[in-house]
Amino acid sequence: MLLLLLAVLAPLLLFADLADDVLKHGGFVWDRTILEWYAARRTPGLTQAAQVLALVAGVGGLPIITLLVAWGLHRARANVHAAFLVLAVAGATLLNVLAKVMFHRPRPDELIAVLREPGFSFPSGHAMANAAFGIALALAFWRSKAGWPLVVFGVLWALLVGASRNYLGVHYPSDVLAGFLASTAWVFGLYLTMGQRWPALRRAPAGEHDTRPPLKRPAVRPADEK
Repeated sequence: MLLLLLAVLAPLLLFADLADDVLKHGGFVWDRTILEWYAARRTPGLTQAAQVLALVAGVGGLPIITLLVAWGLHRARANVHAAFLVLAVAGATLLNVLAKVMFHRPRPDELIAVLREPGFSFPSGHAMANAAFGIALALAFWRSKAGWPLVVFGVLWALLVGASRNYLGVHYPSDVLAGFLASTAWVFGLYLTMGQRWPALRRAPAGEHDTRPPLKRPAVRPADEK
């Protein structure tokens, strides 16, 4: 119940509040301020790195990475984990397309943007899909010995991709934040739903030998008898 409240309902409410402000006011003052901050700090090297990251984390790279990880999970006979990862990324991508059609928010103007990309701006597709990938990867391996490293990787990867979209000027910061919130609610909701139907999802993909031992609670010593 706590996971449902914190990881699903709370992000949904925050997303709804953010989307309402975008619909009513068209954006936020801090959107422009943050984009100008990034624009003032661009260098040729950083711009090239951000463009490479856009390719790796985009429609030409992320699906391939997701399928390769899912194939590895399938080879390890962790089919539920593989299906969860694919559904998390595919579902987030589909939800992003539907949201963009619904909100019709234009992208930042060409004076700030390094690139020109088609489509609408809210929420960020890169941020949403890659956050879904990072969160799903962390949840799939949570009980394994690689659980914590993958949690750190997932968070850093999502933040890096989101920051690169603002750096390139192709998305407002509120687009990126909305993508993070929507993916958090979607992936955790999917995890809770699939975990109820297939309990194996809550175990380590590689089996018992890769399962992280539970935290040991300190032994409760009975009070000394007087």
